Amino acid sequence: MAKRRIITGKMMDNKCFDCIEEEPNLMVPWYILASYAYYQEDAPIISDQSFDRLTAMLLDSWSTVQHFHKKYLSREMLEAGTYSGKYPSRVPHAMFQLRRRDK
Repeated sequence: MAKRRIITGKMMDNKCFDCIEEEPNLMVPWYILASYAYYQEDAPIISDQSFDRLTAMLLDSWSTVQHFHKKYLSREMLEAGTYSGKYPSRVPHAMFQLRRRDK
């Protein structure tokens, strides 16, 4: 049986930006998941510096980024640096899956 481990800290920062480098549209779900982890679970998945960088990148790419969850965000929300929207229903399960992965 494969061991499981919880991904935290710098490892998750790297995972976030590796994913975004490969597919820029993933900035949207990463922003939503990072916001959920911080505001709803009080357990951030990326550092504050990485969250600020992600926010700036998403703002810079706002007119070109495409993702079906983009409707949960707004430029105003990003400019304020906070998440004040409703979360997609799949976020809690996605967060669980993101925090845990096969070794």
